[in-house]
Amino acid sequence: MVDILAAELRGRKTNTEILRCAQNDLVAMGETMTKLTPEQVQHYHEDGYIVLRGMLSPAQIGLLGRTAREDRVLDQHSYGKADGEGGTVRLSLWNHPTDTVYGMVARSESIVGVAEQLLGGEVYHYHSKMIMKDAKVGGAWAWHQDYGYWYQNGVLFPDLTSAFIAVDRATRENGCMQVLRGSHKLGRVDHVLTGEQAGANMERVEEACKVLELVYVEMEPGDVLYFHANTLHRSDRNNSENPRWSMICCYNSAKNNPYKESHHPRYTPLHKVPDAAILRDEGISLESMLQRGRSQSGEVPVVLTTHETEEARMDTSIVRDFLSLSRVGTGLGFPFK
Repeated sequence: MVDILAAELRGRKTNTEILRCAQNDLVAMGETMTKLTPEQVQHYHEDGYIVLRGMLSPAQIGLLGRTAREDRVLDQHSYGKADGEGGTVRLSLWNHPTDTVYGMVARSESIVGVAEQLLGGEVYHYHSKMIMKDAKVGGAWAWHQDYGYWYQNGVLFPDLTSAFIAVDRATRENGCMQVLRGSHKLGRVDHVLTGEQAGANMERVEEACKVLELVYVEMEPGDVLYFHANTLHRSDRNNSENPRWSMICCYNSAKNNPYKESHHPRYTPLHKVPDAAILRDEGISLESMLQRGRSQSGEVPVVLTTHETEEARMDTSIVRDFLSLSRVGTGLGFPFK
């Protein structure tokens, strides 16, 4: 069926058109798109990104959004990054996916499966984060490449991808993601501090903007943007009346295991779950995880799946990640990401 769709879609100009059409056709036939066509993979490697429309269902993205906004632990351990323009970007970050709804999304077969197709093999969860760009106060992100940060963590190759999941509608007015199409082919650009963010060298960014297309990636809830670790991207402040929350799941190729320890994990096997697991138990939050698992001694619980491993047992506490990572940098003066 995928091959038939690919044949019908040949000749369309943009990867967004291809992905939207393929998704609509598959949904109409009662199926969920979990496998990209060769054309879609090619577009990712040419453009440095792809957009999958409606990848998460209204029920799935609705549950993720409600759980995140009601999760007091997520909120209490969020932290801000000044954007150098008077605004602040608020986010929460964790390294290991567990049995929370956030972990179910990050481990779901569709989300992980696309990352594996784009990177050409097994991936592991590098980290995830919830970006809380609130109405009127949500700050901007400076132009940057994710590999501009992750290079400092002992990651030899830029063989990573990020799945940017729109929790809210993302528009130009509320600070949607902006990408420079094809900028991943520039290679890694030097990064310098701007406010509390590490931004790409603006001389090179300005020259790149003269020859590469700037794309405002407007998205509906449930849309997913996958982008290359060297793709230059940014976002404006949210000056609108509407929030623009998003969850970003970052994956590294299993073959690209960092050569040294850092604040993000080295290779840890990732156990995928069916997409239906996202709706299991009506969503488990960090707060409910603590309530269910906190021991009498007051220790933060370690929540494991039934496929637990010794590696996961040693460092699976999502809450411990929040508490420690919110105060840690790369060791070279760059804010982690």
